[in-house]
Amino acid sequence: MKTWAQRHPLGATSLASALLFVVVALTLYLSTPAPQDRVIQMTAKRFVYEPHIIQVNRGDRITVLLRSTDVHHGFYLDGYEQEMTARPGQDGTVSFVADRTGRFVFRCSMTCGPFHPYMVGYLRVKPDLRLLGSLWVFGSLLALAVVSLRTRPQAAPPGNGQPASKETTP
Repeated sequence: MKTWAQRHPLGATSLASALLFVVVALTLYLSTPAPQDRVIQMTAKRFVYEPHIIQVNRGDRITVLLRSTDVHHGFYLDGYEQEMTARPGQDGTVSFVADRTGRFVFRCSMTCGPFHPYMVGYLRVKPDLRLLGSLWVFGSLLALAVVSLRTRPQAAPPGNGQPASKETTP
């Protein structure tokens, strides 16, 4: 007796591929947390930010608190055009929504010494894959349904299942 997958017009390979698409889409959806408020505490000291790499998700509301431990430092985030300064004893604060994905450079905007041009860091904004995952699940299920409806098996001809033979007359 043939299994459903063997009898189905799409075949087992196509059905397995469709299931793989659904699993990938659900993984994309579940792997991205919902947007949240994030507070990043940074320390600036001669020629370095700690942390120098910040990773957030698209849609997160970010507040950067900058504390200087030695001299007057600045913070400028390219791509978002956010700026602040911090002196020892006077912390700086800037808030924004990470609404663009990619890697953005932040740099010191106050001359703080001879290696000032090298005082940089990076903001990495990861994409929000929840919408993509939802669309992928919907699209793959819709495509599977459409193809399945278009390729319905034909009804067997009446009789014993043997093709009708043509009789020839002499």
